[in-house]
This record gives sequence, structure tokens and C-alpha cells, in this order.
Amino acid sequence: MIGVGLRHIHFPYLETKPQTTVDWFEGITENFFDTEGRPLKMLEAIRRDYPVGLHGVSLSIGSAEELDFEYLKKTKVLYERIKPAVISDHLCWTGHKNRNLHNLLPLSYNQATLNYLVPRLQTVQEFYNREICIENLSAYLDMRDSDMTEWDFLRELAKKSGCKILLDINNIYVNSQNHQFDPYKYLDAIPDHLVGEMHLAGFTDMGDFLFDTHSRPVFPDVWKLFQHKIKNIKKTPVLIEWDEDIPEFSVLEAEAQKAREIRGPL
Repeated sequence: MIGVGLRHIHFPYLETKPQTTVDWFEGITENFFDTEGRPLKMLEAIRRDYPVGLHGVSLSIGSAEELDFEYLKKTKVLYERIKPAVISDHLCWTGHKNRNLHNLLPLSYNQATLNYLVPRLQTVQEFYNREICIENLSAYLDMRDSDMTEWDFLRELAKKSGCKILLDINNIYVNSQNHQFDPYKYLDAIPDHLVGEMHLAGFTDMGDFLFDTHSRPVFPDVWKLFQHKIKNIKKTPVLIEWDEDIPEFSVLEAEAQKAREIRGPL
């Protein structure tokens, strides 16, 4: 499936199936909490005709505090209502109790962090009674106490917790340029069977570093990485992300079609 995010579309209220070549849509989970208004009605209307994924930004699995079960309860209610095809969140922490920093903050990649996250992810999946995909971040600093590569950490986290990986190809490329590693080595270290979803997006070149803005078309080098990884996992859901300077929907459809052509026939 090749899809785009719900935050990228501006269909009028959906009473009939829109004409689009996109296979599926993904919404930000938290955008549909505590509402019976138009956003949720739009989500339910789209869900009638297309698979929908829900992508969280506030699980904060890496927080030093206890899991937020009020958040988990809200999320589970939404999952049971929408029945998303895939659910996901990020390998990060987002703040402290009652104070969300609204940013995806990186973690140390070491055995202590791995030992901490595995049971937390298992608890989350048991609570939801389903598998979750965890996404690799764009990060602009390294932690001093990291003694594992990001790819080794992510692989071991998925293997030990039973989660799947949301492999963001753009994030891998951005990090590879900012932190000087081989992105193909990263991709080859992630077993194909652990990949539950893939994201593609564009970045902004700030001169001294690449910034993951999701405000541009997918860059050629990112397409090459995608082609390298998708060849053996063609049925994996793929999403085009575009969060700023959002263009006409036809531009997003064209990006989705390019992803489909690179993937090739199923």
C-alpha cells in the first residue's frame, strides 16, 4: 500500500469516495482525541473506503516516568472505534508529566536503555492487544553514553519486545549525513521481517546540517535508499509525509505514484 497523511488532504466533507490513486491514509492519533466533531467524522468517512493508520506522537516510551495509562486508554478507545490497519509511535521521549514539550527527543543507545524499553513496549502492546510499530528519529545530537549503533539498538528492541519497526528512510538519510555513517549499512542491519511500515519525506539543507522538515519532495538519494530496502518487502505499507508548505494534493499523489513505480508490481 502507498499512502499519504490525513493532515495533507483538504477534501470537502466525505460523503462519497474521493477519486484518488492513493491506497491508504495515516492520521496523527492525538488529533482525534476528545472530539466528536468534524475531524473524527472525516476520519470515519475515509475509513469507510480506505485502510487508515494512526501515528502517535505522545506515547513517550522513553520517558523516565511511568507509562501514562490515561493516554493509553484514550488511544485504545480510538483504535477500537477506527480499527486502524497499522498503529505507530516514535523511539523517543516527549517531556515530563503534565508538560509535553511537543518534540521528539532522542535516547541513549545502550543496554540499560534497551532493558528499560523492552518491558514498557510489551506492556503497551498487551494493553492495546496488538502490535505497534516504533519509528526511528531524526536526531541532531549524540548521547555520550551510547555504545550501540542506532540500527543495532532498533533491531534488538524489535526482536526483544515483539514490536515492529516503522522505518523512516528520510530520517536515516538525514542522520547519516549529520552523523557521518553509511545509510545502506543501517538498512542492511534491519531484518526485512521486522519492518512493519516505511515513511518517505523531504528535508531542508541548512548548510551545516540537514533538517527533517517534511516540507519538500523526497530527495533522489532517499529514493535510492527506498529502492534498496523495498525490493524484498514490497507488501510493506509506505507513506509519503509532507507537514509544512503543503502543496496541492496532486503533488502528493505524484510522490505516491513514484513510490509505487520504484516498488514495482506486487
